Amino acid sequence: MMDLALRTALDVTWPAAGYARVGGIRIGRQPGGGKRLNAAWAASDWTEADVARAIDQQRSFGAKPLFAVMDGDLPLTQALAARGMDDFEPTAILHAPVSLLTDQPLPPMGAFAVWPPLAIQRELWAEAQIGPGRQAAIDRAPQPKAALLGRVKDRAAGVGFVGVCGPVAIVHALSVLPGFRRMGVADWMMRRAAGFAAERGADRIAVAVTRANTDALALYDSMGFNEAAGYRYFTEPDPDGWLATPPP
Repeated sequence: MMDLALRTALDVTWPAAGYARVGGIRIGRQPGGGKRLNAAWAASDWTEADVARAIDQQRSFGAKPLFAVMDGDLPLTQALAARGMDDFEPTAILHAPVSLLTDQPLPPMGAFAVWPPLAIQRELWAEAQIGPGRQAAIDRAPQPKAALLGRVKDRAAGVGFVGVCGPVAIVHALSVLPGFRRMGVADWMMRRAAGFAAERGADRIAVAVTRANTDALALYDSMGFNEAAGYRYFTEPDPDGWLATPPP
């Protein structure tokens, strides 16, 4: 199971616009913010009535019921499956000591950490389908935080975000333009994020990666990351292809 410091950092550095609490279930609400910010999560002991009320609450938002369930949470998995919900998008949460990523210099002009984000960073996020709803979470996250910019061949080639919460830093919204992949840009941005985190007292850095993204998983493995936890989403059967698109 995910430790408290990591779970807290994931929530603090990527916050929704608001939350509703239904017994032991907490529901995020961030229009345009994607699945993680709009999912219902088990926050404490819950009951079958809490699950039913959480589903009703999400419907009152005009949203399809959506739960995020930690790997190993068999009771909630069974409760949602009994309601006919399907699971999808398994995701790994990876972490590593920042010291593993700060032991070698970055190439000159390879990666930067700045705040507030530059216009080019906003444009790169938009190109990567990280739109206003997700960028609102970046803007809302408390300090310390930084927008990451990766460069190669004198071009802005990648973008990301790092937030620090006590001993843990989390990297979100990391993307490299298609024409600049496999050139070390993501590696440089992660190392710059680790340096930023170390300077602010964090000793661990983490990132969430869908298990289907085998290239990213291989990169993080090569950098010394290990799996700390994982989760997957549950929702109702999807005859209309909703799962291929983010929730409102």
